[in-house]
Amino acid sequence: MRQFTATAYILNENQVLLHFHAKLGKWLPPGGHLEKDETPPECAIRETKEETGLDIELIQDEHLWVNRWNATSFERPFLCLLENIPPYQDQPAHQHIDFIYLAKPIGGCLDPIAVAANCLRWFTLDEALSLKPDEAIFAETQQTIQAIFNRKVEFKTSFSRI
Repeated sequence: MRQFTATAYILNENQVLLHFHAKLGKWLPPGGHLEKDETPPECAIRETKEETGLDIELIQDEHLWVNRWNATSFERPFLCLLENIPPYQDQPAHQHIDFIYLAKPIGGCLDPIAVAANCLRWFTLDEALSLKPDEAIFAETQQTIQAIFNRKVEFKTSFSRI
């Protein structure tokens, strides 16, 4: 079985926002399952708000933008992954088709309870890479963060982190 998901790497002041996923015991960018009639960009924006308290704008990198009566573009992902999800409680093993976006904060406020519990925090590249792969963070999450910083995506904003 395959399920569609969307994820957002939120970038600000040369840092990336990650949350600690209690079920997996790992630091991840916010994201989750698409709801009925939801596009992947809408899901990434909604999940970010739910998990962090932040409003975001997706960083666009389009080759062509179409806006016609019969076809409209939506933001292109930075990366797409097919992720193997092991069985958990009553859920069988399955796969996620994950649409991964880059984003910048444009409003809202980080969830103070999650920040206080150290379940939501900004990481520099060095901090993210210093986490133990496949124990505290997935190796592919680190690989993605490294690629984002290597690409030198413009993500400096004046957003106040808290």
